[in-house]
Amino acid sequence: MSSGVNTSVRSEAEVTKVGFSSLARSGDACVGASILSADFGMLATDVSDVLEAGADSLHIDVMDGHFAPNLSMGPAVCSSLRSHFPETQLDVHLMVEQPGEFVTPFVDAGADHLTFHIETEIDHRSLAAEIHAAGCTAGLAVNPDTPVDGMLELADAFDLLLVMSVHPGYSGQAFIEGVLQKVATLRSACGDGVWIQMDGGVSPSTAPACREAGCNQLVSASAIFGSSDYSAAVAAIRGVSSS
Repeated sequence: MSSGVNTSVRSEAEVTKVGFSSLARSGDACVGASILSADFGMLATDVSDVLEAGADSLHIDVMDGHFAPNLSMGPAVCSSLRSHFPETQLDVHLMVEQPGEFVTPFVDAGADHLTFHIETEIDHRSLAAEIHAAGCTAGLAVNPDTPVDGMLELADAFDLLLVMSVHPGYSGQAFIEGVLQKVATLRSACGDGVWIQMDGGVSPSTAPACREAGCNQLVSASAIFGSSDYSAAVAAIRGVSSS
């Protein structure tokens, strides 16, 4: 598999954090564990266990109660995770109306990657450039009901394209199969040299269709943290044996 970096944006030598440009497994999909479904009373233990089980990165869902109908974690959680897990990729997903206000706080907290939404009324290219200048990789997300055309027009400015397979807000929602065509369209247009991430309802039963459509980065929350066997869940989502 290609490293996934958008070489038109930044070269490998310019990558200063453990962003998506440097995270790759030969031929396998990468698995991000979304801590939205972790036990926050046992967060360090849960995270340590899921990383030991083979998760490639930690996905941090940030919601402001406006863009998404929920409130979730902020930079303090990211900073704590960075302190306890200094070598782990921290993938921050900004489901907020004003993502530009959160770039510096999360970069300072140790984030490696920042994804924000195409639905936000901002200059997407300028914010991607700001994220890159801060030393992180940048991602662009699209909600289930949003056409993918706008993402295709902006794809060259980003390292990762995130297709939401649920509506932003809560963990445990059912997977929306109709978004798979978006993934196929993006993969066909962008080729192999880009990360395409799926987030929402990703489980051992839905992951095969995601991989077949063209996803090479799968984010899962409840299917991992709600499992009695983290290793088996991660391996099944990746599409490999857990032995």
